[in-house]
Amino acid sequence: MKICVLGAGGREHALAWAADKFGHEVVVVPGNAGNPWSSPTEPSDADLYVLGSDAVVCSGQGDRLRQQGHLVFGPNADGGRLEGSKQWMKELLVAGGIPTARHATCTHIEEAEAFLRTLPGGFVVKTDYLALGKGVLVTDDIDEAIRDARAKLENGAIVIEERLEGVEFSLLAVCDGTEAVLLPPAMDHKRIFDGDNGPNTGGMGAVSPVLRLTHDEIQEAFDRCVRPTLAALRDRGIDYRGVLYGGPLMLTADGPRVVEWNVRWGDPEAQVILPLFESDPYELMAEAAHGKITSHPQFSDRTAVTVVLASEGYPGTTRGGDVIGGLDAARSLADVEIFAAGVGPGMTTAGGRVLNVAALGDDVHAARARAYEAVRLIEWPGMQYRRDIGLSALTTH
Repeated sequence: MKICVLGAGGREHALAWAADKFGHEVVVVPGNAGNPWSSPTEPSDADLYVLGSDAVVCSGQGDRLRQQGHLVFGPNADGGRLEGSKQWMKELLVAGGIPTARHATCTHIEEAEAFLRTLPGGFVVKTDYLALGKGVLVTDDIDEAIRDARAKLENGAIVIEERLEGVEFSLLAVCDGTEAVLLPPAMDHKRIFDGDNGPNTGGMGAVSPVLRLTHDEIQEAFDRCVRPTLAALRDRGIDYRGVLYGGPLMLTADGPRVVEWNVRWGDPEAQVILPLFESDPYELMAEAAHGKITSHPQFSDRTAVTVVLASEGYPGTTRGGDVIGGLDAARSLADVEIFAAGVGPGMTTAGGRVLNVAALGDDVHAARARAYEAVRLIEWPGMQYRRDIGLSALTTH
């Protein structure tokens, strides 16, 4: 097939790499300077268009392409509301009887503070609008929660939730509007510093599969969260064809809970799930886009780990223009792929998350060792990364 992936980051680079691996012709629009499949112009004759980012989905690119008669993997803007509005998502979960945290939508600081004071402890404050994965505060300090709520309210409505306790994981399913096929679960690492400290980011690394989760626990999450959400979307007249990405779900003492739904491939989850495909992921995506999945995807029994390399200051203000060194040496290692996220001309940093260093291994330890072997070969001034990616996936519960 001729594939067009819409987006600019590391996820889109991984999607292009997977397309090329299985023999497809692929372009990424617009891509970035570190992605060899990048193109400034969108082809008019692709066999399948894949919507990469939340912004691409929520801006209605799926609607536009379908109106032009194209085959599209990714929801229309109506399905994009799952990620584009936390309030809308919560309303759908409640209406569908889908387990989630106690919550309230607030537009004024007085109602926000009042609801926060009803919670027993542990607070989550979220923007009701797209914030590129960084619009979330998780804290045990009510004063910090109130300050954050006040700041976020300057830009729009917020959603406040009780803080759930349990095992946090990412669960992605490919949906054809009616049915869904589960992909291997992953574990993202959202906080900027080791040990899950510091502010939330768009994701500092991931591992797949997740040894902490049993087959029955994964199936329960599918049955109680994924399937009912797809049914709730259908009840609202939404034909959801694309990835439904629980990012994350929480396995609590009372079972799985939806923390958030996302409407596209995860980033950095795509960078660890796509390398595990032994069958062609684009066959699955094309079937979903047509509205009827018939194939059964096959996955490797190996483990994938990806480590995000970010610019100094991320997730706050960062600078670009630093030359990235050591890429050729890192790429020469077996079982290593490097995906460009924020890369500028001349292989320089463009700020934020810059590279995803992904590696395969026979187990978590081997995959981590190979990923960090590659990481140590790469350098630029102020480069930062977590050194504990994948370790939390080993802990039992």
